[in-house]
Amino acid sequence: MSQRLPGQSDAGAILEHLPDGIALVREDDTIVWSNGRLAGWCGKASLNGLNFFEALDRPEILGPDASPFRMAIASGRTTSATLRTADNRYFHLQAAAGTDATVAVVAVRDVTHTILEQQKLAAIHQAGQKLADLAPAELADMTVEERIELLKSNILYYAKDLLQFDVVEIRLLDRQTGRLEPLLAVGMQPEAGARVLYARREYNGVTGYVAATGCSYFCNDTTKDPLYLEGCKGAKSSLTVPLMLHEQVIGTFNVESPEPGGFTETDLRFLEIFSRDVAAALNTLELLVAEKASTAAESIEAIHGAVALPVDDILNDAVSVMERYIGHDADLVERLQRILRNARDIKQVIQKVGEQMTPSSAHAQRRQGDRHPALLGRRILVADADEQVRAAAHALLERYGCTVETARDGTEAASMVRACGAEVYDVIIADIRLPDMSGYELLLRLRELRDSVPLVLMTGFGYDPGHSIVKARQAGIDLVLFKPFRVDQLLDTVEKVLARAPALVGEGGASAGAPKQAHEG
Repeated sequence: MSQRLPGQSDAGAILEHLPDGIALVREDDTIVWSNGRLAGWCGKASLNGLNFFEALDRPEILGPDASPFRMAIASGRTTSATLRTADNRYFHLQAAAGTDATVAVVAVRDVTHTILEQQKLAAIHQAGQKLADLAPAELADMTVEERIELLKSNILYYAKDLLQFDVVEIRLLDRQTGRLEPLLAVGMQPEAGARVLYARREYNGVTGYVAATGCSYFCNDTTKDPLYLEGCKGAKSSLTVPLMLHEQVIGTFNVESPEPGGFTETDLRFLEIFSRDVAAALNTLELLVAEKASTAAESIEAIHGAVALPVDDILNDAVSVMERYIGHDADLVERLQRILRNARDIKQVIQKVGEQMTPSSAHAQRRQGDRHPALLGRRILVADADEQVRAAAHALLERYGCTVETARDGTEAASMVRACGAEVYDVIIADIRLPDMSGYELLLRLRELRDSVPLVLMTGFGYDPGHSIVKARQAGIDLVLFKPFRVDQLLDTVEKVLARAPALVGEGGASAGAPKQAHEG
């Protein structure tokens, strides 16, 4: 048992019964006093006089504060840290300066269950993303039957390896007949797998009820549940969730256990999360099987058109904020860089899904990039105040395999160039009259950042009051697009820029030109 604090009142004994560990710790990490909860976690009768971290067997400090006790005492503010022990337990501690300025009051909470659950949720989500994750070329070489078998094997692998479900049955809803057609079954009796079931509340078992209502069903004791129809021989409990896509039931996912009460609320939550990705993967497969090439491509283009400019706004805003904090708050800058990466990933995921949804018979006729191979994988920045011009840039160039990002003015364009690091833009297209500067002024700004600026200027016919085009030509920039331009004119101009700088453009579309800082360093 831990010792009482000097002068501790009877009311203070409540500290011994709290679910959290409590301690008084000096700035040199020595424990002055602790309650029984913390001592019990450390496997000792008393912790007084011990080093706090040695008492917990020298756990890894995951942050955010590396020396929480010293910082709390010195600063007077509350500090915190998460600890991971050698036996994979996690503790979260908070420390605040006590009334005695030499010690910190520390509260410790066991968060092992929460963090392990978060890790498993992340693993389930990652597994779900991989269910139908194949390159278009791989899908093109597979038959429909091979695609179905691949998806089924992936689902079963993750259901067993990650979720640890040994008995699994998935049925898909035929909307025309209302029947729940078996897709796969492992551990089920043959007669159960062949059973005809409909999406109805009654007389069709738990599976039919779940498909009809769209609600998950927890069966803790199969012997007492009137809805349950035997699937796995000797099953004593089951868990069934609907496969949902766009708020509509497309099938059911059922697991069973030989133990009564074999599933928990956590199992239910994990299965529901995994089932969302299963539904999405099955829908992708259905589109592939249906061979709806034009419809699929048009849908993806519509989605991409809807998110292109909003994603660009995220990029612009994140870069703008990041520039203000560079050199002042490294953690915030790193978070903003992560936002930039995630925002760019959104576009790539949409394009990838579009490719995967396009069936093999349509790949040959829809590969626009085959006619303009120089554009595949190129990164292009378009700066224009006109939203229609920016949207058109996405629509026209991305269908040929380019990655397009846009800026609304010269300052945003310069910030995007500065923030892109080694993956520089292969082509920059800018209006000669941006809201905050001319096209020529943008050229000068960009030349402060890059040794080579692959710039194309845009203008309406005959409109150049600031003589940006004349000045830019004198500076070596002579490619101009006159608005409104045709698609072939845009493609031809971009390809001319790429052809002029073969040494600056690396394989796969990533430009090899480096920021000036890299040359000077």
